[in-house]
Amino acid sequence: MAQARIGLIGLGVMGANLALNIAENGFPVAVYNRTGSVTDDYIASAGDLAKNLVPTKTLEQLVASLTKPRAIIIMVQAGGPVDSVIEGLTPLLDKGDMIIDAGNANFHDTRRRDAALSTSGLNFIGMGVSGGEEGARHGPSIMAGGDKSSFEVIRDILEAISAKHEGAPCADHFGPDGAGHFVKTVHNGIEYADMQMIAEVYGLLRDGEGRSAADIGKLFETWDQGQLKSYLVEISGKVLQTIDEKSGQPIVDIIVDKAGQKGTGRWTAIEALSLGQSPSTIEAAVAARSWSAVKDTRIAGQDLFAGLEMDTATAPAISDDDLEKALLAAKIIAYDQGLNLLSAASDEYNWDLDLASCAEVWREGCIIRSTMLDEMASAVREGLPHGNLIFAPRFAQRIIDGASALRRVVASASLQGLPVPAFAAALAYFDTMRQGRGTTDLVQGQRDFFGAHGFVRVDTGETDQHGPWASDIAHS
Repeated sequence: MAQARIGLIGLGVMGANLALNIAENGFPVAVYNRTGSVTDDYIASAGDLAKNLVPTKTLEQLVASLTKPRAIIIMVQAGGPVDSVIEGLTPLLDKGDMIIDAGNANFHDTRRRDAALSTSGLNFIGMGVSGGEEGARHGPSIMAGGDKSSFEVIRDILEAISAKHEGAPCADHFGPDGAGHFVKTVHNGIEYADMQMIAEVYGLLRDGEGRSAADIGKLFETWDQGQLKSYLVEISGKVLQTIDEKSGQPIVDIIVDKAGQKGTGRWTAIEALSLGQSPSTIEAAVAARSWSAVKDTRIAGQDLFAGLEMDTATAPAISDDDLEKALLAAKIIAYDQGLNLLSAASDEYNWDLDLASCAEVWREGCIIRSTMLDEMASAVREGLPHGNLIFAPRFAQRIIDGASALRRVVASASLQGLPVPAFAAALAYFDTMRQGRGTTDLVQGQRDFFGAHGFVRVDTGETDQHGPWASDIAHS
């Protein structure tokens, strides 16, 4: 049997395209799919690349076709199916061999699998892959975690198949066990926020100003030539200017407004809360998708509150320039919150994440690729004041320039009754971060009153202090 450098299990859309990418870059790859006919059809359709594809019909054949140390990529549905494949592979492999999960795994599962496989002398790599079908085929962003020595064995393959930014590969190793999958999770959380903010701009222009989809699409197209240049702004402009062939209407107008989600956005929000973080823009985006799912309820609400008058007369006028500046400021805030979450997780799990490398890996190939990521990486390397991107001089100035616009956008939307949860969350975060004294002194007083939790005095710095109510409660 022909020998291959690497194996791949699962010839769905992502797996099939990733294998072709590997083959096209000159690396023989052994492929296996549970349904053998899928493998046959795949090889038959591969054309000239078939010479670098080694078809196998059993896991035993797959393992036998690989040079040592063996490396096998799993591209199957996250969760139980991954565990099932690992269970089938484990007894067939030798110490030093590696299994690579390249799906959208929960990083806690990755940490569990890494620990379990290490007891058998096997190495596990949790590898986030971003870029969708097109990225898998022609160059994704790759975020790996797990055994570093195993990563080095396949580094040449991963760097070759990854997207490139000015020649630099968008593939890197970020730390042990679940580090790579967590970086991918936060990437997806930022993606949720970015998409939601863009959608909120669309809603303000459509429902607030009555502008057509094509007109809004042209505006996004213009913005994609400036500081907002990014993949999501680019494709939003294209979607809005596309006409549905069947109806002759803008395609966005015939799409039901119920957004799906695969879980990574929720995982970002859940893990953030467990780490004492609150990426409010991401949380708002996750909430917006959940609210979108209850369309029947929203229709009922529309009928029930139809007579409610909005204070549109006093709503501040917002220009296209306001919207551009607001979107830029809110986008920076979303990245700031994402980087803070990565930093907190790195401390909690001893990953020693390089945040600049995270930004660099996201520069090409992935869904959140943006012209600002180069600057973000530079800002991180220069040192973020107080650990916050929004305090870095080049980004602080953009926040200052866009703060009034962001405030006008949120105020206008509120007075018109138009929901902008992600913009509102970004503004609340900014206003909180610019106030040295907040309102949680009262919260601490409340906590001490009902639970004797204590507080710190402003004047002396003494800790574990209690208010005069403590003795009253004790004697009541």
